[in-house]
Amino acid sequence: MDIAIVGSGYVGLVTGVCLAHIGHHVICCDNNEEKIKVLKSGGVPIYEPGLNELLAKYRKSKRIVFTTSIAEAAKKATVIFIAVGTPSKKNGDADLTYIENVAREVARNMDSYKLLVEKSTVPAQTGNRIERTIRLNLPKNSTLEFDVASNPEFLREGSAVEDFMHPDRVVLGVSSKRAERLLREVYKPLKANIVVTNVATAEMIKHASNSFLATKISFINSVAQICERVGADVEKVAEGMGYDKRIGRSFLNTGIGYGGSCFPKDVDAFVRLAEKSGYDFSILKSVRQVNEDQKKSFIRLIEDKLWNIKDKTIAVWGLAFKANTDDMRSAASLTIIEALQAEGASIQAYDPVAMDNAKKMIKGVKFCEDAYAAVKDADCLLLLTEWDEFRKVDFTKVRDTMSQTVIFDGRNFLDHDALGAFGFECYGIGRGKHA
Repeated sequence: MDIAIVGSGYVGLVTGVCLAHIGHHVICCDNNEEKIKVLKSGGVPIYEPGLNELLAKYRKSKRIVFTTSIAEAAKKATVIFIAVGTPSKKNGDADLTYIENVAREVARNMDSYKLLVEKSTVPAQTGNRIERTIRLNLPKNSTLEFDVASNPEFLREGSAVEDFMHPDRVVLGVSSKRAERLLREVYKPLKANIVVTNVATAEMIKHASNSFLATKISFINSVAQICERVGADVEKVAEGMGYDKRIGRSFLNTGIGYGGSCFPKDVDAFVRLAEKSGYDFSILKSVRQVNEDQKKSFIRLIEDKLWNIKDKTIAVWGLAFKANTDDMRSAASLTIIEALQAEGASIQAYDPVAMDNAKKMIKGVKFCEDAYAAVKDADCLLLLTEWDEFRKVDFTKVRDTMSQTVIFDGRNFLDHDALGAFGFECYGIGRGKHA
């Protein structure tokens, strides 16, 4: 099939490359000329495991091509996926300006039937607004037919290619049999579980899914706070809970809170959607507050154990919001580093892939070439992103390089007992001190 993807970010680019991989011809469109230039010249503007190899293969065979022209994409494709950004407004609403712009441009350049598919995360009833926008912008007296559908993405940064190729389910929100048939044909090579709904239900599935996962994270982080106070180990609590099939172990990992582009934005948007529909979604408001409090609690822990922050040198391992991505959006490291700098600390930081993006967002930080350079003469070490590389360092060398052997493990990622044997004081989330 001839498919267009409008938006070539984390979602759009992965979706486009994977659709090419399963046999379709894809044209990816983005209004960022520099990004398209990079993609055309053989580069990859984001870090995602496995993406570079697939992109190189299908770019060479011309199964995937790139353009800045929505008009070109609209004319060449029958199915057009909208994967543009939907950032939060100050009041928490999703900013759907880019969605509207795409719908308008497609309508003005249609020359045959088109199926516009929401891939971006949008509030319920956005599909109705897209349909209205298209009708308002079609040429007068036009008899061109079109459909609007919702096909939410469930891709995790760091494993997005694998998630696309082996999905738990594919949700198709459609309003016609024609749209359903086309989307079933798109995903036929995956042999996935297909859930067919109306458009509003598909939109809700995405928001409800992300908000529930955010709730699990904030729940276990709240449990960690209690564990710290009563002398329990939250890691064992999570393990014990996780064996219950009704609960499951995933997303019960304690730490300094969730980040990225999805959970913070989607929780805000779901809260606002509830408010506008007349419902006070108090559970989600608490989820959001717990997530913010978790970072503040970690900062207080550092201040308590380090005593005076001013003039201290603090090493940071990990800057991205999670491992296996270079995404710095809503990363906990931003809040924590800013707070410590405000107290007069000097920061030495290292991340395996996110430092280029971090340099655009954090000032006054010494960015280091590796994990060992970051801890040189440091008064403490903060583990903020759970990169596997950090499990494999030589902690004898780390100990001998640091000024004070204190570690704050913001992801409960390291082996605290082993670190204690090396002579470190190690503080985690909901686990107390190991020394």
